[in-house]
Amino acid sequence: MVRSDHVAPIYLINLLITDVLQFCCMIVDVAPNVDENIYFIFYCIYFSALFASVYFMVCIALERYLVIAHPLWYRSRRTIKTSVAVCVLVWVLSLVCAFLIFFSGVLIRYIIFPILLLPPFPLLIFFLVGTLKALSATISVRSDEKRRIVGILVLVLLIYTLLFLPRIIWCLKVFNDNTLEDLRLNSLSFIFVRFSPVADLFLYVFMRKGTIDKLLASVCCCRMDSNDISSPSV
Repeated sequence: MVRSDHVAPIYLINLLITDVLQFCCMIVDVAPNVDENIYFIFYCIYFSALFASVYFMVCIALERYLVIAHPLWYRSRRTIKTSVAVCVLVWVLSLVCAFLIFFSGVLIRYIIFPILLLPPFPLLIFFLVGTLKALSATISVRSDEKRRIVGILVLVLLIYTLLFLPRIIWCLKVFNDNTLEDLRLNSLSFIFVRFSPVADLFLYVFMRKGTIDKLLASVCCCRMDSNDISSPSV
């Protein structure tokens, strides 16, 4: 999938790596009699992969946005070396974020987590809105590719909003109230975060050409047909 003119799979491969790392760390998390040093190592790996997964979703959304909104500029500048450099930067930044979470105090941890994960939210909204605005003026991208790009951006925003945003809101609530009460919401929000690797499976499907194109095309055709029926005849 990785070619000189198609670098999005590089971010997708790294996202897959983060999902695998999270699954492995979940196994260690529930294993009995784990050494404290081993638990610390896997704890850092898990949160590094967690932060990296969010940041790589932003990279995928940014790449899809540039394909639609700034196609000429992006074609002249997209290279595999640039994508690899961005991936290395994301991994280093994610590792730093994991160490900040681990070495901070309990209440401070609940404000650092939202600070590190909340910035992607407005970026994902901007990429989606900007892509929708640029769709009508773009003629260099095929219609099936447009549908796939919009589907990817919507799915990335949904994954972040449904799985990560509840945890961020709960952390902000804990920091403001200075209390760890309402453990049910704590467990529920953390379970949502744990489901993020499973939700990424749908993102892998959207990145592939084939069946999903027919599904998106049929949905668009149904919308067009309904609009034709509802519009008055001349």
